Amino acid sequence: MIEEINAETKTPIIALIGFDNISAELFENCNFGNKTLVRFENGMKMASSWMDDQLNIVAIISYSEIMAPAGLSLIETLNKKEHPIVPFFLVVNYFNPNLRVLALSAGISDVFRIPLKAKRIEKRINFLIDNWDNLKDNIKSEVPPIKNIGFAKRVFDVFFAGMALICFAPLFVIIYVLIRLESKGPVFYYSLRAGTGFRVFRFYKFRSMFVNADQRIKDLKHLNQYDIDAGIDKAEEVSNQTLCTQCAAEGKCQYPLYADNIQWCEKDFITSKNANAGSAFFKIKNDPRITKVGNFIRNTSIDELPQLWNVIIGDMSIVGNRPLPLYEAEKLTTDKYVLRFAAPAGITGLWQVEKRGKGDMSEDERLMLDNTYAKNQSFKNDIKLILKTIPALLQKESV
Repeated sequence: MIEEINAETKTPIIALIGFDNISAELFENCNFGNKTLVRFENGMKMASSWMDDQLNIVAIISYSEIMAPAGLSLIETLNKKEHPIVPFFLVVNYFNPNLRVLALSAGISDVFRIPLKAKRIEKRINFLIDNWDNLKDNIKSEVPPIKNIGFAKRVFDVFFAGMALICFAPLFVIIYVLIRLESKGPVFYYSLRAGTGFRVFRFYKFRSMFVNADQRIKDLKHLNQYDIDAGIDKAEEVSNQTLCTQCAAEGKCQYPLYADNIQWCEKDFITSKNANAGSAFFKIKNDPRITKVGNFIRNTSIDELPQLWNVIIGDMSIVGNRPLPLYEAEKLTTDKYVLRFAAPAGITGLWQVEKRGKGDMSEDERLMLDNTYAKNQSFKNDIKLILKTIPALLQKESV
């Protein structure tokens, strides 16, 4: 279909991302006038074809959850690459008012929740495309002010991270060998995390778990420390399915961890759909999924060292609120907790220093400290936190 359209580059195109034959059927039956529907496997292929083939894309419809890679992350990537600004729509399974505000503030034109209504989709998409020239100039973002990394903080981050990488190079080699010897699988991995302003990026760490760790999460849910502390007792059925219900609808994992040619699922998404049920965090004391080397590098925070590269490339700072997995960030879009995302994302922050190694910490305490850091963030306070970080690392608690 792409080759046929290339012969007449002025053909208006509505790009469908992540749709299979069944999910795309409703859109194909809609009347979009002279506009042609073109399906793309993912956002990156669409962006590449857009420029390489000089396509006249007038709208984008992505079948993706808001916090998934083809949601906020994709529209941010398109903006960075200076693609033309066109109406961007999402088709989602999970939605709430706070996610709507987050989506619209990020530049998403509208969000359609399954089950879809053909008349509303046809009317809304045609209206936005036909009136886009007038509407796009009147769009005002209401994103809360973000505390960007200042010049002094950035210089410190690059210098500190660069020196640390050089000094820890021998340790990197030793940990690399030990991880290889103890268990099969890659030494490094990355997951997608939400940092400053909910910006999604690749978050690097040393692998501290067995490669099938995600498959055991359902078996261990009843040991979740945050749920136990909150008095939540949830008995869940153990499922042997490869994908959770949410990801099965997409045909692939929506929240993956990546390492070399190996991919894991970072969460069972269906368990966090209800924002009022259970904890936003998952932690187990003496977690049996962790390797012996993994237990050591976690308790000494050595597993965090690869994040120095995230600091070098500007995804994170040395000090800041921890960037969260997408399924955790998705539950913290309420007015009460969204402030934490206004601060720089970092390797170490206030809650690690104040509470780590001093006993159990509730979810509310952790989030309160994240908000406190965001309110009071400054380069001077960051230096104070760095000076307190080393004693916090000498902990006895297995976290």
